[in-house]
Amino acid sequence: MNTVSFITQIPGESLGTSIQQDVDHAIDSLMASLPDPKQLSADQRRGIIARYTAVLEGNFIYWMTGAYLSAGTEEARSIIIENLHEEVRDSHPAMLRKFAIAAHAVPTDSDAAAVYRDLTNVRLFVGRLSGVRIVLMMAFFEGFIQKFMAYLADLAQRQGSEEMEYTDVHGVCDIAHTEGLHRAFLGEMALDPPEPGTDLFEGVTLLRTLIQTIVDPAATNN
Repeated sequence: MNTVSFITQIPGESLGTSIQQDVDHAIDSLMASLPDPKQLSADQRRGIIARYTAVLEGNFIYWMTGAYLSAGTEEARSIIIENLHEEVRDSHPAMLRKFAIAAHAVPTDSDAAAVYRDLTNVRLFVGRLSGVRIVLMMAFFEGFIQKFMAYLADLAQRQGSEEMEYTDVHGVCDIAHTEGLHRAFLGEMALDPPEPGTDLFEGVTLLRTLIQTIVDPAATNN
């Protein structure tokens, strides 16, 4: 992902549109790189679901909480807290665990070890509490999840699962979450414009690498 070094040269709305297009392109590129589920073995399908579960079950709320703590605008905090409220109220981690169990893909120590390095990089990035960049990272992630759910459901079905509550819920609710986070990003940019040369996509890049590791740890490590 290219560093955004033209922050002071483009008006806010134009910059926001440009960045959203870059985010959409990153999502589409990532989706296009996913292996065909029909070509995957049962163990490969299990691994993707298990590693995804190992990452999301205990970290998504942490990431979103980091976005809330670092946000400077009331609109951003309102959008983020609504997302957190849904996650906790409807127990999305429990929903995900049920999804993994039904697909015979409960994470093992090996699954956790495979994502440890790249997950740590994302955790440390969130811990720096850079509001603009964390909100953009979460906008990217919500947009990706919205499109990834059909793929994840396909993997689970090929594992013999009929438990699709998690993928059904996130395939719908993340549309509004993505739109809200892009609005929050624009507000954060207006409140606290980053210095020229700032890499706005640092978090996006780290999270994209983590997703690639979830899909194929061997390829990422090589």
